[in-house]
This record gives sequence, C-alpha cells and structure tokens, in this order.
Amino acid sequence: MRKLTATTFVTLDGVMQGPGGPGEDDTNGFSSGGWSVKYWDPTLDEVMTATFAKQPDLLLGRKTYQTFAGYWPTATEPGAEDLNNARKYVASRTLDKVEWQNSTLLPGDLAAAVQALKAQPGPEIQVHGSSDLLQTLLRLRLVDEMQVLIFPVTVGRGKRLFGETVDPTGYKLLDTRVSATGVIIARYAPAGALQTGTFGQ
Repeated sequence: MRKLTATTFVTLDGVMQGPGGPGEDDTNGFSSGGWSVKYWDPTLDEVMTATFAKQPDLLLGRKTYQTFAGYWPTATEPGAEDLNNARKYVASRTLDKVEWQNSTLLPGDLAAAVQALKAQPGPEIQVHGSSDLLQTLLRLRLVDEMQVLIFPVTVGRGKRLFGETVDPTGYKLLDTRVSATGVIIARYAPAGALQTGTFGQ
C-alpha cells in the first residue's frame, strides 16, 4: 500500500485559500490572495524541492489542477519538467476531460478510486492545495501524512485546512523546522481518534 501525503500552506488562523497570488482562488470574495509570497525563502525552496524529488504521483482537485495546468506546461523554472512528467489524477465532478500531459480523471466514487490508487504499485501519492478534495480525503481517513507550512499571517476568513466536517483526530509530530522568515514546517501522521481528559484527574 503506497502512502498518500498532503502538503498545504496555511495561515496562523488556519486558512489555506489563495496562498500564491491575487485571483488564484477568490471564491466567496476572498481578497487576501498571495499571503505566502513575501515569506518565501531558500528554506522553503529546499522543502518543496525535496517534496517533489520523490517523483510522486499527484492527486489534485479541479481548481488546483486548472491552476497548475495553466502555468507549469510552459514554465522553465527548476521542477517544471518533473511536474509535467508526473502522473496526475484529477478528482472533479465537473470536468469531462483533462489535457495536461499524463493526467487522468478519476472515475466514480472518490473513496474507492483513491483506495485503488493506493493499492497499486508506484511512488508516493501527493496532494497539493486542493482544499475541497483534501477535506473529503481527511474525512475518509485516506491521508497518511501531512506536511503543513504555517505562515506568520492571519487573514480572518477563507477556506480552512480543517473544516467542520473533519472528525476529531489526534496527530503525531514527525518532524519540524522553522525558516528564517518565521514559517513553521511541520510533518504529522494521524494517530487515531482524539483523546480527551481532565486536568488534575
């Protein structure tokens, strides 16, 4: 069974919407797009290079797929070739075709399709962004590891990494580091149901 991991940029108040620039995702009038840009530094370059160096398959939601497909096929920066060559699986209820090279629409029930992907031989499966898809994968307990990059900003409103539909869950910290700009990079693995207690008892 191969591992499914999620890499997500979030604000201190848990928003993952539109980190890369204005207009990236302005759903529901979101106007703070681009909140991650001024905090990018060589440490984050190193983290993301190492992430894609695993030569993963990618599992993407519609909006993230369209954002990536609109940029990477003509990009010349480091990593572009790896992304273009990667096998990409797209979860969408509205797309009827995908044209970025090595892209495939997932058929039918999402849970069954992802479980089938995980059972196939191959590299790690990575989810990047894809907030709606990630909410579903978390609810279905299909995510094996999360890499969360926490930026020192708050935006007040927007799509959050953990929505109200996610079951209470405990996580084990696997690794952490901090960039010079104050971004916390933390890796977690699910550790079962939330454990509660009372202080002093």
